[in-house]
Amino acid sequence: MSSPTGVPDDAYWQRPDPDSAPPPAKPEAPTPKPGPDYQGPPRTARPSPNWRPPTIAHPPPPRSMPPQDMDALDDAEGSARTVTYGVGLVAGAIALILLCLLCARVIF
Repeated sequence: MSSPTGVPDDAYWQRPDPDSAPPPAKPEAPTPKPGPDYQGPPRTARPSPNWRPPTIAHPPPPRSMPPQDMDALDDAEGSARTVTYGVGLVAGAIALILLCLLCARVIF
């Protein structure tokens, strides 16, 4: 490890001589100026009671939702699952055929 002064000896890392002059004292921390403390921003005035615009339209109450037919929902979900599996099987079969054709072409 080299010394920051560039001197190759260990003089930089030795303890100071006890007979030498003491290091200068640390400067005193500045004292704050006497004066008023910041009290924050001023308070805002309260809004007038008529600050909102008048309401003209009164929307009708929401309608009730139609009842759900759980049997029909189950049937639709089952047929959607069948279509999804069918599309997946067809896509897998096409991919398998293409893979076999590519491998056969590389081998032969």
